[in-house]
Amino acid sequence: MCGRFVRVSPYVVISEAFLLSGPASEAGGSFNIAPGQDIAAVVAGPGGRRLEFFRWGFVPTWSKDPKASTINARSETVAVKPSFRDALRKRRCLLIADGFYEWQKGRKKRPFYITRRDGRPFGMAGIYETSTQDGAPRTTCAIITVPANKLIEPLHDRMPAIVSGGEEESWLDCAGKDLQRILGALRPFPAEEMKLHEVAPLVNSPFHDFARCIEPVSESS
Repeated sequence: MCGRFVRVSPYVVISEAFLLSGPASEAGGSFNIAPGQDIAAVVAGPGGRRLEFFRWGFVPTWSKDPKASTINARSETVAVKPSFRDALRKRRCLLIADGFYEWQKGRKKRPFYITRRDGRPFGMAGIYETSTQDGAPRTTCAIITVPANKLIEPLHDRMPAIVSGGEEESWLDCAGKDLQRILGALRPFPAEEMKLHEVAPLVNSPFHDFARCIEPVSESS
């Protein structure tokens, strides 16, 4: 699963990495993004790609309980679950991150920070939906997860589906009808292109939001 991540790259970096053409939409990043917060999403439309902000915690339009949200959707069932299948076909996005956290289970859970080896921001496969909450429209989203690669497997059996550059266009093209091609983008990112290091337990609290959250534990202790 993916339950906490980081986005600190400024708009100019994201714009270059994801070929944005919409108006600049700068917003403060975070070293410890948690469910329920607004997160940066790349979407595509007639005017090209643009950056928007969706609430992390997917709520289907038909849900009678707006608090019953889902932060992750499994790649194996996202195309068939009633909650997600329409959004998969019509409302796909890339949820932007510089890295994410995972916890190794044991007598004491140990947090690790995981990034691309080249340090570039990446797009996690996402779906979104707009529903009425508290009398007002709100767009919510979920991160799609896949089985973990060999790097992350010792920590957890799931990881976010990171869409590679060559597949971003088809993922964002919500007019496309080739579901098998869309699902083909949902696979573990190559382990050799990622790296991780242990970080301090202070990241366990989403109220801790500063650069120390991602520092190697030897430098944080």
